[in-house]
Amino acid sequence: MSGYEDKYWWSQDNLRLHYRDYPGREDRPPILCLPGLTRNVRDFEPVAERLAGEWRVIVVELRGRGESAYAKDPMSYVPLVYLQDLLKLIDELALPRFVGVGTSLGGIMLMLIAATRRGSLAGALLNDIGPEIAEEGLERIRQGVGTGSAQPTWVHAARAVADVQGVIYPDYKLTDWLRIAKRLYRLTSQGRIVLDYDQRLAEPFRAPGGAAGVDLWPAFEAIGDIPLTLVRGALSDLLTVRTAQAMQARLPQLDLVTVPRVGHAPTLEEPEAVAALDRLLARISGKP
Repeated sequence: MSGYEDKYWWSQDNLRLHYRDYPGREDRPPILCLPGLTRNVRDFEPVAERLAGEWRVIVVELRGRGESAYAKDPMSYVPLVYLQDLLKLIDELALPRFVGVGTSLGGIMLMLIAATRRGSLAGALLNDIGPEIAEEGLERIRQGVGTGSAQPTWVHAARAVADVQGVIYPDYKLTDWLRIAKRLYRLTSQGRIVLDYDQRLAEPFRAPGGAAGVDLWPAFEAIGDIPLTLVRGALSDLLTVRTAQAMQARLPQLDLVTVPRVGHAPTLEEPEAVAALDRLLARISGKP
């Protein structure tokens, strides 16, 4: 297992936020990994451990997830506040350019960074996310966030995840669900197995107008002509084929990769996703 350091930074509203820093070559831009809505640094362990050494990999936990502090005001769990948090970290680390890898919400954050700090991305991988989000997938997420309960054992946790996400990973076995459960849940000092995020993340969704979308196409187009990859789960209910094709039409250098038999979102451990990320990094590093 590649080593990493647990590091922290402070938000503008005085929350201590967490990231993992895996060391790598200094002559390449670092890779900044941003997880999805309820996820944490453990989602990117396989990616980071595989790439560390050749690449510096920084994996962020947004406020309210993992070791990052929970917000006093749950209405700060919104993209524009996450953007402020991330820009503060980027400034503190003095990262003029970096490769972004973002899953779901993490990919939205990469688009917003591209729009706010033009030229900061050396390359990007968007994992099952685009400027348009299908209502079916959004409703599924809205129904599931903030509704989890504590589990007595890891097997119970695995089965609870399987009950919710079985349609996303239809070929998974119990060992796979255990692996996913140990990313989603944590063991408390009282011996309880609980979801590793602030259950109040759901509150902005429930507020009047909280699910109202904004036009993300200008943010997507701000990515520009850098190396760009879009990974889509073939069974995704969040990113439609039509939206993926429209993204490729607007930024023709986009490498569109479909992961079979997977919904929202691929774990990036699938062979198709691994190959796609390697192609992206080869384009950035200049290596064939």
